[in-house]
Amino acid sequence: MEEFLLSCRGTLKAGSGLHVVLGNEACDLDSMVCALTYAYFLSKALVIPLLNIRQSELLLRSDCVYLLRQVCLSPDLLLFRDQLDLPALHRDGRLRLTLVDHNVLPSSDRDLEAAVVEVIDHHLLERDSSPYCPVTVETVGSCATLVTERIMQKAPEILDQQVAQLLYAAVVLDCVNMAPSAGKVTPKDLRLAEALEARFPALPERDALFHELQDAKFDVSGLNTQQMLLKDMKAVSGSLNVAISALYVTLEDFLQRARLEAELSGFCLKFGFDLLLLMTISFSESREPIRELAAFSHSAACRRQVSHYLEQARNPALNLCPIRSPHPHITAYQQGNSLVSRKKLLPLVKDFLRELDGRLGDGRLGDGGLGDDARVPPTPMNSLVEGCPLDGGLPHLSALDLEEKFSKMADRRGN
Repeated sequence: MEEFLLSCRGTLKAGSGLHVVLGNEACDLDSMVCALTYAYFLSKALVIPLLNIRQSELLLRSDCVYLLRQVCLSPDLLLFRDQLDLPALHRDGRLRLTLVDHNVLPSSDRDLEAAVVEVIDHHLLERDSSPYCPVTVETVGSCATLVTERIMQKAPEILDQQVAQLLYAAVVLDCVNMAPSAGKVTPKDLRLAEALEARFPALPERDALFHELQDAKFDVSGLNTQQMLLKDMKAVSGSLNVAISALYVTLEDFLQRARLEAELSGFCLKFGFDLLLLMTISFSESREPIRELAAFSHSAACRRQVSHYLEQARNPALNLCPIRSPHPHITAYQQGNSLVSRKKLLPLVKDFLRELDGRLGDGRLGDGGLGDDARVPPTPMNSLVEGCPLDGGLPHLSALDLEEKFSKMADRRGN
């Protein structure tokens, strides 16, 4: 693996066409591992794995850093999104793109769509079929399960202890130690994990590995509020720009942070978000997952609309129970259905935005005082990419503007 990663830098210097294996913009451990191992699988061609974050953001992925250290891979060998100009490569006709751990490009990368030649993912399928782009999408617990299966079927000879441990760690962590109660693991995940265990008996013991990775992932000591929000964040756009951050603390602890509302407001202003959804995850003494949910926006109507939508959601049902929030602009809930992870929440938020977009027509506010120039532009899901609009901050609608949006929507519903 080290030799392959070192050769990738030589490939960049060669100036020829590139086949890039790109994980998703959250760059969690599963995404990192899939990019590294699937590129290694494809490495008979000119192919490189690219982590879809800036190099400086790797430290926020503490579980990724821990695993790299565990398998003796230096982060200096990795390539990051701010080290490669994908749009320029595409404009020059030199880019082929394989997506792992996501199946559609974010709005910021939509111009790269014609370069996509393959997809391997375990999220909800949102991509149209194409004879020019093979798509493997199965709702297993970990995308690394699908990569492991492909390697075992097509190139088992490249599996060594190091590659196997990368894949195994991703499957074990994503599937919550293969515990059925967590609602993540599928028979295929378990079968592939056991196949790795059988072939590589020196792999770390499963329980110990899971708890070590989880402890590393949940280590937010020393992170400020912005770093906590960016650590595991995805963003979606429609009439509103929405960020969904997974937080590895209890909601009570997070809500007690000093100057929290001011910091959340500053975060929204800096990155152009109208609404923040905060999904916390912690664990009981018996290691059962506990999830809580909070919505932050200066628009009461915005919070009310998204809260009502999520309260009424049935596929899946979150079973939300309101709890007291010490902050006037934060609506907080206990989440009764702890099986609904951020991955499962994301489609609900997208549905909410589609429904909202439908109510607002084409998103223009007509004679309400805001023209096209004042509309919030689509927020790139890859909010950490250097050079994307979020680097300098996006134009942001005020609470008054948001209230106007929702009052107009209510007027239309009443007609």
